[in-house]
Amino acid sequence: MPVAIITGASKGLGRALAGALARRGWDLVVDARSAGPLEEAARELRGAGARVAALPGDVTDDGHRAALVAAARELGGLDLLVNNASALGAEPLVRLADQPLAGLRRALEVNVVAPLGLIQEALSLLRSSSYLPSYEEVTPYIGEAPYIGDVGNEIAYDPYPNSENSQTTRLSDSPTYVAASGAVLTISSDAAVEAYPTWGGYGAAKAALDQQSAVLAVEEPALRVWWVDPGDMRTDLYAAAVPDDDASGRPLPETVVPALLRLLDHAAPSGRYTAAAAVPEGASPR
Repeated sequence: MPVAIITGASKGLGRALAGALARRGWDLVVDARSAGPLEEAARELRGAGARVAALPGDVTDDGHRAALVAAARELGGLDLLVNNASALGAEPLVRLADQPLAGLRRALEVNVVAPLGLIQEALSLLRSSSYLPSYEEVTPYIGEAPYIGDVGNEIAYDPYPNSENSQTTRLSDSPTYVAASGAVLTISSDAAVEAYPTWGGYGAAKAALDQQSAVLAVEEPALRVWWVDPGDMRTDLYAAAVPDDDASGRPLPETVVPALLRLLDHAAPSGRYTAAAAVPEGASPR
């Protein structure tokens, strides 16, 4: 069975994605800072048939990251690393003039330094994964998750959106096949590319995460590296960021999961994707 590590998996998008992967037969290593909610999530995942290692801890801790990778190794390896854990830097968010520098340091540690540390720890396992095909000289894609149109109740995604006839062009003119390997999925934000008042500290950390992911994609062409803006979601993180805002109309994290699964299903090229625009109305996690 394929194995994934998902950080921040006790609630929100991390828990929703973990549930979808468990139902597909994945084994999981999950973490969160709070042991109680994490164990509750782990029981649900085991009920779906997954082998689950649930390790409470802080992703900024070197020993905790090493333990996550060791748990994946015990489950058989690592095919997907999901960097989902996140920190705002201030709760609620404040203007840059009032941004606590300690909070910004925390946001950078959680959102940038910890993901790199976990990637470094997991890199040998990801390189040896046989889950996804890998090709030479594939330029990272930047944009919305590419699609070629509606197919039944799903959207069929085209991993080569810039080809004139993308469904056939790569059959005769494809990049050189190298091997198979794993994938890194990192959750970004539109705050990384848009200048929203009060989102400066968090946005700066996510922008650094985007650039870090882009460089990783170039340096590790055998891996699939995806950094995804999930769009607006009704999460505890958003509620902490903007507590006075009515988030009842925002989509639930489960609505984003189908777009993330399509990256896996179609071995999409490394790149930055906007997931919200890729989710068809009425879609649900498989």
